[in-house]
Order: sequence, then structure tokens, then C-alpha cells
Amino acid sequence: MATSLARNSRRALASALSTHRHVASRCFSTESAKTITSSADRIKWDYRGQRKIIPLGPWVPKVAVDAYVAPNVVLAGQITVNDGASVWNGAVLRGDLNKITVGFCSNVQERCVVHAAASSPTGLPAETSIERFVTVGAYCLLRSCTIEPECIIGQHSILTEGSLVETHSILEAGSVVPPGRRIPTGELWAGNPARFVRTLTHEETLEIPKLAVAINDLSKEHFSEFLPYSTAYLELEKFKKSLGITI
Repeated sequence: MATSLARNSRRALASALSTHRHVASRCFSTESAKTITSSADRIKWDYRGQRKIIPLGPWVPKVAVDAYVAPNVVLAGQITVNDGASVWNGAVLRGDLNKITVGFCSNVQERCVVHAAASSPTGLPAETSIERFVTVGAYCLLRSCTIEPECIIGQHSILTEGSLVETHSILEAGSVVPPGRRIPTGELWAGNPARFVRTLTHEETLEIPKLAVAINDLSKEHFSEFLPYSTAYLELEKFKKSLGITI
């Protein structure tokens, strides 16, 4: 008697489960067959969260009024971009541990990464300082280094902690400056690690600030292409159209 009762209970339970699975599968197939169409007036939000200016604690990046900073640049923390300077597309300046300064009429070109350590193992200043009329080529990596006025840093170069590039010097593309290395004034260096190549001529040193000024002039053309931060001009145009005023 007990055996037959258990057998009947198992059959009833199995039948109920199979019925439930069939109903559930039919419901899921019906839901999947429906196509979801978004409303025509739905706002398309951008959730990527890209921000140009990122404050960190008490530090807010400072950008001069006439400095050009491309829209997809990231400035975080203790950053100062001085008058006439330009920071180009895709560059990242991260001043979370120490200060980073871009001097007057200097430029940091595309995809450069500039950051600074909290302290330098060489005992030299750990902040990253790019002084006036300096050209930093694309894809460079600068970390806790000092670049004195009127220098050119070639593309894909790496300057490590405590390195110093003195005024009127040129670093060839792809060069790597080891920690604490000093590049004397008026010299051309190249290689990995960077080595002395030759002394620059007087004419070559005169061309260094001219390059920085030319890039500054180019940045002004890019700067003028950006719309103002406010969207009040859109409301003004709409109001003029409502009054029949030609724009």
C-alpha cells in the first residue's frame, strides 16, 4: 500500500513538472518573439564617462584661458597648463601624486602620457616640469622629469625619474633617458639609452622656439572650431526664427 502510494505521488509530481516546463517554455518563446522598438523621442545618453578635467581631493587642474586642450584629453589632479600651451588629442596628464606643469607656448602632442611619482629615487624633484617653448612629440612618456626652456623631445621618447633636459637641447625620436641622466645644454642625444650624438649649431637652436610658436599658431585654429560651453545660442536662434529674423 505504501509502495503504490509513493509510486503514484512520484508520477503526479513528474506530470506537474513537465506541465510547468511546457508553460514556461511557451511563455519564454512568446517573449523572445516580441521585438522591442525604442521610442523616437528617447534621449541617447553617452555613458562612457569621459571627462577632460578631473579634480582629485583638494587639487583641480588649472588651464589658462588661451591654452588649447583637446576635447579627449584627460587632466587629473595637480596640473597647470600655462598661457599659450597646448595639449593635443588623447594625451593623459595624471597629477595624483605630484605636480605637472606645462609652460608658456609649450605643447604636449597626441597620445602622450605624463605623470609624476610621489618621490624620486635620485633625490631630484619628483614633479614633472615642462618649461616654456618646449615641443613634446607624440606618444612620449614623461615621468618625474624636468625639461628646461626651448627643447624638442622626439616622438616615442621616454624620460624617467629625475632625468633633466637642459635648455636648447634636442632628443631624437625613440630615445630613452635613464633615471637621473642629464642632457647638457645645446646637444643632440639619441638611442636607448640616450647617448651624445653631436653639438647643435646656433641656427638649429634658433629653430627650436620657432617650432613651438608654429604649433601654438596651429592650436589657435583648432581652438576657434569649438562651440561655446553654453547652449544659450541655440535658444537665441530659435527665438530669432520665431520672430522671422534671418540668422
